[in-house]
Amino acid sequence: MIGFLLFIRFQDLPAPEPVSPFKHLDERKASIYESLRDLQFEYRVNKLSDDDYHTTKVELQKELARVLAEVDRIKAELGVATVATAKPAASAVKPAAAKPAIEPAPAATAPNYTCPACGAKFEKALKFCGECGKPMGEAS
Repeated sequence: MIGFLLFIRFQDLPAPEPVSPFKHLDERKASIYESLRDLQFEYRVNKLSDDDYHTTKVELQKELARVLAEVDRIKAELGVATVATAKPAASAVKPAAAKPAIEPAPAATAPNYTCPACGAKFEKALKFCGECGKPMGEAS
């Protein structure tokens, strides 16, 4: 095994993958989002008071805003276009075509499904009545 390692040349080793400048910020952002979800859950099950919930939530939101501002700053330094600032090419933008108006069907022609047991009326065919739970049978 050691003999095999002696014959490896450094130029034959693959180049390491480049490290993303956003990796640590993405991890921090994911951590903050998870903390916000946990905080909201604990608040909903009454483990936190209103004051504690709102104070902690504001602190986490401020920290998230700092992380997002740092991401934007790094993107600006690197010249990476953000989604909000990226503009589509003029030729790619087309006005929306006018959609034909769809008229609703008149109420008189709409099917009427009535439960034979309780007389409840429904707009669509059902296997069982939504009111009494008995089989609907054939639609009337």
